[in-house]
Amino acid sequence: MDRKSIIDQIKKHKKQPNLRYTLKEKTEVFTDLLFYTLFDSDTAVAKNLDKLEEQFDGLVDLACWDVDKSCKAVWNNYVSKLPHILERLNLDAEATLNCDPASLSIEEVYMAYPGFYAIAIYRLSHELYLEGFPLVPRLMTEYAHRQTGVDINPGAEIGNSFHIDHGTGVVIGETAIIKDHVKIYQGVTLGGLYVAKHLQKTKRHPTIENNVTIYANATILGGETVIGENSIIGGNAWITASVPPNSTVFHTPEIKIKTLPHVS
Repeated sequence: MDRKSIIDQIKKHKKQPNLRYTLKEKTEVFTDLLFYTLFDSDTAVAKNLDKLEEQFDGLVDLACWDVDKSCKAVWNNYVSKLPHILERLNLDAEATLNCDPASLSIEEVYMAYPGFYAIAIYRLSHELYLEGFPLVPRLMTEYAHRQTGVDINPGAEIGNSFHIDHGTGVVIGETAIIKDHVKIYQGVTLGGLYVAKHLQKTKRHPTIENNVTIYANATILGGETVIGENSIIGGNAWITASVPPNSTVFHTPEIKIKTLPHVS
């Protein structure tokens, strides 16, 4: 096959006219600038809001290819929510500082904790998700996922003072509901019992009530599964049914230790 034929065949099979990877790249730049605007003490807020609006207009041009749906009005509504988002993120940072004895300062939480970063990008993307802004919220959380190993779908509903410790391998599904003062550790999955496209509009992921702690590698599945308030879910637990409030759930593997006799 000659070069022209190869080019023609590639063009023939490129079937997604709106698939522009520059949208992904520009979303990452926007996400970084948004994060710095909210947290970095040397970043000028007023100046950056103008830059963010300009960048957002570029995202609108790339992401809103549905001519019957205007995205131009989204920015003003979104930017008005940023103070409240920041207020909630400060509560998340304080929760991490208060929960983790290894945290030496609040500044360390903001700059060095992947769990906090993932929560921050989730909260910033969630408001765009609620606006119905296409694709960008998912690109934002996937950017955080790539950097932290924490995968939070922007559709999840997460309450105040949320803490993720360590973070790597955490998965929180689109219809999960997490209420206030919840702590989860690395490897936790809040997922669906099974995957099928016809379930798209249904609640597929669990509800976690107030003051619940979920330890490493626990898996909680199902849209009807509710973990009652003040409960503790132990590491490696596999849960597909609701747990009453004030419960402790733990997995007890059989561990055998064989010691060789002393050899002189």
